Amino acid sequence: MHRKIIVAGSHGVSGSAAAAHFASQPDTKVYGLSRRTEPAIQGAESISVDLTNPAEVRRALADVRDITHIVFGAYIEKNTAAEKSIVNVALMRNLLDVVETTSPGLQHITFYQGGKAYGSDLGPFKTPAREDDPRLMPPNFYYDQEDLLRERQKDKNWSFTALRPEAIGGFGVGNPMNLLTIIAVYAAISKELGIPLRFPGTEAAYRAMYQMSSAQILAEAADWAGTSPNARNEIFNITNGDTFRWQHMWPKIARMFDMDCADPIPTPLATYMTDKGALWDGIVAKHGLQNIPYDKLVAWKFGDFIFNSGYDNVSSTIKARKAGFQACIDSEDMFKTIFQQMRENRIIPPVA
Repeated sequence: MHRKIIVAGSHGVSGSAAAAHFASQPDTKVYGLSRRTEPAIQGAESISVDLTNPAEVRRALADVRDITHIVFGAYIEKNTAAEKSIVNVALMRNLLDVVETTSPGLQHITFYQGGKAYGSDLGPFKTPAREDDPRLMPPNFYYDQEDLLRERQKDKNWSFTALRPEAIGGFGVGNPMNLLTIIAVYAAISKELGIPLRFPGTEAAYRAMYQMSSAQILAEAADWAGTSPNARNEIFNITNGDTFRWQHMWPKIARMFDMDCADPIPTPLATYMTDKGALWDGIVAKHGLQNIPYDKLVAWKFGDFIFNSGYDNVSSTIKARKAGFQACIDSEDMFKTIFQQMRENRIIPPVA
């Protein structure tokens, strides 16, 4: 094996895609780190570990040696920015404390940032966002993780790359903050109720420019970052390569579910969808779907945030293109592919 890779957060949407991608590559051994090991990732060795606990990290990784690459996608949500920084920096530090000891040949660390580095969660921000835009007021755990790596890298042979996707489109089981799962479950419930698929957010969000990042494209970017000299110690925006407005994409999504589309009406999902658990249980039984608890399937508040962000969200990807990363995907094709994966894996009902 010329590469031995740890993927931290291997059951997240981005982490599972990265683990599956690397596991499909020749001469590559993949260790997937997560607090849960199911469902299994084909070709990867799953290790259950709580990265917040240094002693447990040492125990779980005692026999995992000679790691060449780390892909860091682990994340813990907290209520405040300060709390997010404390816990998410600790995750990275605890892992590095062990791997740097057991793997002196470590070559590269890829870690994920995102639109919060530009303030996409705070309100309207400069677009297109560029990697050289100035930082925002701290705390911001993206900055703190980056600063940790820059400090620890001194006099070391390994390098790092930060990748900044926007909303990540991928397939995963038990990942509530997954926009495509939110849309798919919302569509399935609307269809079961016999009502058209309405955009549930504001008119401003319906018409704003938006972008997404395919989990597969992000995995390919992580692979490129770990091998390209042009990616050493750099930050890159990684998106599908296109932009869209929900007003144009939403009717296409409705057709993917064989549904009519109606004019948008602001409908807070956290209010109107939280009582649909029994209805969803009926859909699961009717179509023989995986019996994932409704409250673990989707995070409606996350959907409300996305569908009520009435400002453009666009990042420039020219830096990655100039550095040599060319992969892209039509966002409409991404939606189609992932919805079909959800049907094949019995997460959502078939179209018919």
